[in-house]
Amino acid sequence: MNSDKILYDKLSAEERASLNLNDILLVDRLELSLRSKAVGALKAVLFSAVAIFVFFVNITVNGKSDVPFGHIYNYFISALGSAGLWGITIIIALNGILSVYGKFFAPEGSRLRRYYGSESFIYPVFYLMGGVFTLIYTMDATIPGFAGPEFIVGSATGGTAVPAIVVGVAWIIPVSCVFLPFLLNYGLVDMVGTLMEPLMRPVFKVPGYAAVNCIASFVSSSSVGVLITNRQYRKGMYTEKEADLIATGFSAVSVGFAYMVIKTAGLGDYFLRVYFCSLVITLMISAVICRLPPLRNKRSVYADGCAQTEEEILAQRGTGNLIAKGFERAEKKAYTAGKLLPEIRDSVLDAMTVYPKVLTLLAGVGILGLIVATYTPVFQWIGKIFVPVLKLCAVPDAEAIAPSLPVGIAEMFLPVMLIADKAGELSIKARYMVTTVSICQIIFFSETIMVMLASKLPLKLSDLVICFFERTFIAIPITAAFMHLMF
Repeated sequence: MNSDKILYDKLSAEERASLNLNDILLVDRLELSLRSKAVGALKAVLFSAVAIFVFFVNITVNGKSDVPFGHIYNYFISALGSAGLWGITIIIALNGILSVYGKFFAPEGSRLRRYYGSESFIYPVFYLMGGVFTLIYTMDATIPGFAGPEFIVGSATGGTAVPAIVVGVAWIIPVSCVFLPFLLNYGLVDMVGTLMEPLMRPVFKVPGYAAVNCIASFVSSSSVGVLITNRQYRKGMYTEKEADLIATGFSAVSVGFAYMVIKTAGLGDYFLRVYFCSLVITLMISAVICRLPPLRNKRSVYADGCAQTEEEILAQRGTGNLIAKGFERAEKKAYTAGKLLPEIRDSVLDAMTVYPKVLTLLAGVGILGLIVATYTPVFQWIGKIFVPVLKLCAVPDAEAIAPSLPVGIAEMFLPVMLIADKAGELSIKARYMVTTVSICQIIFFSETIMVMLASKLPLKLSDLVICFFERTFIAIPITAAFMHLMF
């Protein structure tokens, strides 16, 4: 392994451009002058402070407490109202129409053929479905006298998916992309990653900076966690295996959304206890899942095709003074990073390439899943396989809550919605089981699955379905143990 120091300040522009600054071994070899170190330290502190404030610090505005990121995207949702809804609907409807043309009729080599041509034939079906569902919902919500079919626009289907999820993600993506460079490109992830190295690599088989993905998901949204993972994978910071483990194991729902879930189940008085335990259980499940197929069998290869080396893994083990090493890496990363505005531009452009696909899939598959859950017995049948496990773990009301567990694959809010009208009849232990398992499942069609599939992450739909059921079965006994200790 080459350990010679590289004097960064003496390199030409061409030599600097040729460096892979996502290679942690190479970064550790860089030497900066005292002036460059000071500039790097200042950039790291200032830009990281912006990221921490935007994504992690709760502030109260007009009586509502949220992180600034949440206030910003919610402002756009409220300010634009019906106009914003119609804008999103037009994007989704156009994507549905263009997907059919791009997949089946566009000339070879054209931009639309390149954009849609490599996708499975089923995607245009989902895109068209998303366009139709969203258009019907929007007309029902904004045009007096127009009444869409209840199974599409009802509060259990389109009334949940479009305003709460599709519209939310439509603003989460562009707003987050403006601020993600502050979080990812100027040393914060390198500092946190270095401090977390002793835990993350041996326990979860991922680099220490994956902890940032987990934190970002819990304080903002699961979509942000997936977007961070996708961007870091494409930049060469994660291998295929690491990116898949992080996306499926750490892209948890936000604190705010978790509060809605917990409150709906009638457990609002126990919020902190339930939420903290769900975080611990989520991490415990992820530590097991990384050792099971299909994720265990993913390749340790970067997006550019290069295989991960043993030296790179050993460099992430975390030895010596981790605080000093972390700050040194942060100042190097901040100094060598590009200018802020081009970094923001690249971040936004990266997200916009998948933006219409994400929104359309969220609407199409999300509403379809909610229709199936609400109007068919499919999840009732699937739920029967969980009854023996629940009874073995001494969970009360096992048969009553079993159908609510698999329905989480359609939308993570659905499990508690299905028991909400029975909250007074079900025991607190049963409600805790449904609530915690739904938070820990992470993988669901109405958001995370669609964002993962629309991104460049090397994940197949079959992988995600298998991971969902693995997480659910593993979550039940662990959650049951917490349940018996707490209630």
